[in-house]
Amino acid sequence: MRTLISEGGFDFMGRRTFAYVVSGVLLSVAILAILLRGLNFGVDFTGGYTIEVGYQSAPDLDVVRDTLAAAELPDAVVQTFGTSTDVLIRMAPGAEQSNDAKVSDDVLAALATTSDEPIDMRRVEFVGPQVGEELRETGGLAVLFALGAIVVYIWFRFEKKFSVGSVAALVHDVVITIGFFALFQIEFDLTVLAAILAVIGYSLNDTIVVFDRIRENFLGMRRGTPAEIMNASINQTLMRTVVTSGTTLLVLLSLFFLGGAIIHGFALALLIGVVVGTYSSIFVASLAVLMLGITREDMMPVEKEGAELDSIP
Repeated sequence: MRTLISEGGFDFMGRRTFAYVVSGVLLSVAILAILLRGLNFGVDFTGGYTIEVGYQSAPDLDVVRDTLAAAELPDAVVQTFGTSTDVLIRMAPGAEQSNDAKVSDDVLAALATTSDEPIDMRRVEFVGPQVGEELRETGGLAVLFALGAIVVYIWFRFEKKFSVGSVAALVHDVVITIGFFALFQIEFDLTVLAAILAVIGYSLNDTIVVFDRIRENFLGMRRGTPAEIMNASINQTLMRTVVTSGTTLLVLLSLFFLGGAIIHGFALALLIGVVVGTYSSIFVASLAVLMLGITREDMMPVEKEGAELDSIP
């Protein structure tokens, strides 16, 4: 990598062993967590009630949880929603909770014992178990369809080896992000699924920028091995990658810390996805293409048979 060293570039391809170890460990932990611990699906996927109530002053959430547990309301998850006086309650459907009106009456009756001030019932939503199962299936299909469409898009825009590299990076990012939620049993709901799809789009965009520069340099640089050309391409796009990822992370950190508990899962999934996606665009996607044996000839346009005859008047 003499040319790159003289230009002050970082030898990314020379750190491939390190990248293999890091990705291997992360993927192994993520897959084991998904298989052994499973995902902690939220009400959106398992079915149950989502209830929003409003207090005049901020309540003690621990007291609210204990009160609901004493009232035998099943598996209640209590958190603030937007402000400290708005409380969101999620719970699985019980045998005795046959309709929304009865559930809201039971919850209000229980919470009334914890506050001298009036409590407002803002909304009650119910998702049936069958609907939740359908949402799980359609959500999984959405991820698979997104990956399939990306394969076709990259195949037509670049070369098939680039398509394999981009999909390898996307699967890498999705598995690690989902594995994090499985490992720490963080609630996985529709907002997190939406974040997973956003991670796919973000990671693909970053990978395409790197691939575009790699293709340009394969056609424009007369000397250099594939590894050297990829190193030069990654170094040339590195500042753009760092600035884009850095500004995105600033926004996501603001959402995570200031956006309220209702979007914590969404912001957290995007935080993990952006960090892992930036890493995979630099290492995983490019290394996969390098391992497939990309050459300068792969970048050359295919000449049509008889093209010389077509040009004769």
